[in-house]
Amino acid sequence: MFHVILYQPEIPPNTGNVIRLCANTGSSLHLIKPLGFELDDRRLRRAGLDYREWVGVEVHASMDVCMHALGVPRLFTLSTHSHQVYAEASFRAGDAFLFGPETRGLPVALRESVPAAQRLRLPMQPNNRSLNLSNAVAVVVYEAWRQMGFR
Repeated sequence: MFHVILYQPEIPPNTGNVIRLCANTGSSLHLIKPLGFELDDRRLRRAGLDYREWVGVEVHASMDVCMHALGVPRLFTLSTHSHQVYAEASFRAGDAFLFGPETRGLPVALRESVPAAQRLRLPMQPNNRSLNLSNAVAVVVYEAWRQMGFR
């Protein structure tokens, strides 16, 4: 369906929640090193419950390795610094969504490595910094899945 890519995730429960989300939407999850936790972290397991067995979780040494492994899918970056609202994009099966680490977001070079139309943001009230990572992933994945008719 879709590929969710977490670039250097730092907080285990967020990744656990994304594991559960991917299992329930048929998406795959890709984690780019370094990770801010061990994959056997109890907080990760608790948030992901037993969904880990239902979703493919791949750990990659770098973004380039990940993209090569995926066959270079159409990539969307998500950032508070982008201008295009996620709901204005047209998604298709096989798309990949790249989210940055919780405390610092995506590096500029990664964010700008895709065409402007594929640099997305989630609208928020003025003066707010960001949404929780797992919530942001859920918003985007469910919008993409909705556009596909939840098939």
